[in-house]
Amino acid sequence: MTGNSIQSTQRSGLVLQHVSKEYPVKSGESVLAVSDVSFGVIENEICVLLGPSGCGKSTVLHMMAGLIDPTLGSLTLDGVKIHGPGQDRGMVFQGYTSFPWLTVEENVEYGMRLNNVSAAERKERVDYFIARVDLSRFRNAYPKQLSGGMKQRVAIARMLANAPKISLMDEPFGALDAETRWHMQELLLDIIDESKMTAVMVTHDIPEALFLADRIIFLSRHPGRIREILSMDFKQGRRITNKEELIETPGYIELERNILRMMRQEASEDV
Repeated sequence: MTGNSIQSTQRSGLVLQHVSKEYPVKSGESVLAVSDVSFGVIENEICVLLGPSGCGKSTVLHMMAGLIDPTLGSLTLDGVKIHGPGQDRGMVFQGYTSFPWLTVEENVEYGMRLNNVSAAERKERVDYFIARVDLSRFRNAYPKQLSGGMKQRVAIARMLANAPKISLMDEPFGALDAETRWHMQELLLDIIDESKMTAVMVTHDIPEALFLADRIIFLSRHPGRIREILSMDFKQGRRITNKEELIETPGYIELERNILRMMRQEASEDV
């Protein structure tokens, strides 16, 4: 199933309407990074932004987070226009963002302290999410004592502990080795299913997108426009949490081949 529009009557969830973003350059002109992007993300969905390098995936995600403003168009969450960062959206970046002077426990608790969550509730959430990402034995360790995968687990636990409506992830596993990345993907799917959270994730990795996504928004080369919206029909309405099963599921290879073809077509247009 493909498409590049949303119903104008949709108010629930995260909605982008005709969003464009321009950046100024030294010559006084501007560069169009993203052009006329419209789609919606519904509750409990995992939506993956995929496309060639430089297509504006991270720009779209950062506009969702309120870190940058669109030049044209609007972004709303449950009908409320997005203006800057908010507690209703959590963000996990590709780089390791833990505070080096805080322990694992203190890092996970940090956002809740800022949001004036009670001490009792902070402790309950910290205990739960540290255990959920399998870091209980390291709760008193500092980031410099952790592996890359552990650091990203801290970031995920910190984001989830703040109980956002929607989780935004910008290539969170991009810097990890293949084995750690695989385990982190499976862990993330498990947590998403258990917590019933809504997530938008940027990746350049096709197998990762196919494994995690309920739906893929495929952006064209610069400036980023929606080329296709791909539903994971081959999963038949369920999330497949085992990679071997996923690869063997009828329809997987065909969809992977289709995405590879689109990637190649976008790249060839740059030549």
